Amino acid sequence: MENENKCPAEGLLKMIAGKWKPQIFKLAIDAPLRFNALLRQLPNVNKQSLATALSELEQQGLLDKITVRAKPLHIEYHLSEKGKLLIPIFQQLESLF
Repeated sequence: MENENKCPAEGLLKMIAGKWKPQIFKLAIDAPLRFNALLRQLPNVNKQSLATALSELEQQGLLDKITVRAKPLHIEYHLSEKGKLLIPIFQQLESLF
């Protein structure tokens, strides 16, 4: 019953709230993400904060974590289908600023 009264935008804002989540999401729109590349792309991020943000985005269903078995073995993060649905919303927000 409690969820019936909540605004859908509130749920979305909670999903992407956090110091690094919006930046990670924006980078994921353009290409698959790798952990070490993100460490270089996001100034002042530390490993623990990045790992936490990636894990939360994955748990929320916005990112898919894929193990690439090519050599060297590595992990990539891609926008999930749910995440891709949010791209137009992010684009609209960007156009406001």
